[in-house]
Amino acid sequence: MSEINPIPSHDETARLAEVRRYAILDTPPDGAFDRVTRLAVGIFRVPIAIVSVVDYDRIWFKSKQGIDFNEIARDPGLCASAILQDEPYIVTDTAADPRALANPLVSGMAGLRFYAGSQLRTRRGYNLGMMCIIDHRPRDIDDREIAMLEELAGIVSDELEMRLEERKALSLL
Repeated sequence: MSEINPIPSHDETARLAEVRRYAILDTPPDGAFDRVTRLAVGIFRVPIAIVSVVDYDRIWFKSKQGIDFNEIARDPGLCASAILQDEPYIVTDTAADPRALANPLVSGMAGLRFYAGSQLRTRRGYNLGMMCIIDHRPRDIDDREIAMLEELAGIVSDELEMRLEERKALSLL
């Protein structure tokens, strides 16, 4: 397997083609991804953890803990902004951060106040989505916790890569 490209592409057409190549959208719930979001809730002591994939017009949740819906509109989405970054995307207080004020999950009844996400980066360097943790109250996150969030995102990315390789191998049979 090739090494992960350290510079994600910001070519949205190519990124969306990569999302399609992984064939993860609208797949049923999965124990491997659900274990990661359950771990994130416990490790970070947050009510919500999500593995998301950012599609053309929506943010779809492959795995989620603490919310009852499976997707939200892409704009204005925290995950949609976060995939454009090279580093973890941290908003310690959404009510005081202009990047988050327009988000309906922040300004609406959900009242989300904290968001931290790490990109799900492919070996080709595209950000498919995010491994994120969310809270209803503002909070800080330290470097050790950010590193743990990045590790969880790495586990999810590795699982996605393994499934892609498995699909390729099965198509050769």
